[in-house]
Amino acid sequence: MSETVAASDDVVADLEAAHAAYEETADHITDHGESEVRAVAAAHDRATTLLDRYDGRATGTGDFEAFIEFQEAYESFVDDLDDDLPHRDAFETTAERFDKRRLSESDFAAARETLAPAGDLADLLAERDARAETYRDARRAVDDRLATLDDRLDELERIHKLGDADLDAPVADLREPIAAYDDRVAEAFATFEREASAREFLGLIATTERYPLVAFASPPAELREYVETTAVGSEPVPTLIEYADYSPSKLAHYVDDPQELKRHVAVHRSYLERIDSEPLEIGWPPPSADDLRWRARELVAVVGRFAGEETVAALREIRTLAREDRYERLRNAARARAELTADERERLSSGALDRELDEARAERDRLAAALDDHPPL
Repeated sequence: MSETVAASDDVVADLEAAHAAYEETADHITDHGESEVRAVAAAHDRATTLLDRYDGRATGTGDFEAFIEFQEAYESFVDDLDDDLPHRDAFETTAERFDKRRLSESDFAAARETLAPAGDLADLLAERDARAETYRDARRAVDDRLATLDDRLDELERIHKLGDADLDAPVADLREPIAAYDDRVAEAFATFEREASAREFLGLIATTERYPLVAFASPPAELREYVETTAVGSEPVPTLIEYADYSPSKLAHYVDDPQELKRHVAVHRSYLERIDSEPLEIGWPPPSADDLRWRARELVAVVGRFAGEETVAALREIRTLAREDRYERLRNAARARAELTADERERLSSGALDRELDEARAERDRLAAALDDHPPL
């Protein structure tokens, strides 16, 4: 038995035990009647409250007023109890014991002992609540184990699917055009950032808000407004970042208001430095055919604003590849080569992964059945 199966068996066993314990207490309460148990619990609580309040005060030759007060209060309490209250005789017995001229500590101790069976019945309510909480915790443990197992199954199924890939497929037919495009767009973007004005550069980034598959972070509104409304906005972004390092006196030679530049550029320096061409690249291994077709459509609209025709043409070539029937076969082969480790390849070839999948699926079925058999409270 594997460690994962043993862990699942443990949480299922804990759930079954917790459910049995809860049902045992719930059945005891049902046997006596819920309302009757609650009535006994209320009476026992009232009785013990009186005992705790007057024990020591109404005993011996101490506080006579407290002695009278206790006798009257306890007698009135017992008189008001329903005739058919379970363990009513125990309450009556204690009242009779207190009906004398002087009380001692032993009288209070004996009363508590006499009321113990009523207390045991009353305790069933708290016991049921405690066991219900234990049951909920045990059920959560099974649910958490199931979630962990689902993640494991997803991973095993991913590996299994990759194992079906044709590792002899000519993945270079995809890799070469994608790498060529990624290189071109990275170079074109770097040139654009280096040579275009910050106003134009951030304007392009802001434009991508209309293209959700081109995932640039939008420029901060105050930074965008600053470069659009000041003369220094005509400088490239790298120059603005360089200016942010200047002392105010040196910066005064380049801009009209050094403090304004530092307030807008220095504050957002990390944002500016993080901008790169990654949202424009395809990457490797490539996405699914549908994802690539839709993304390439948006990329053409963005890349065409700053890159040369060769770069756009390279992107269109990739979009054409995504329409070919062989694309998914090549992509799966690329993913298998890129993602499968040596250990995973060995498990696939030896059949170990199939056995792991069968075991995990059976384990999942046991956990799901345990949750079905033990519903939430």
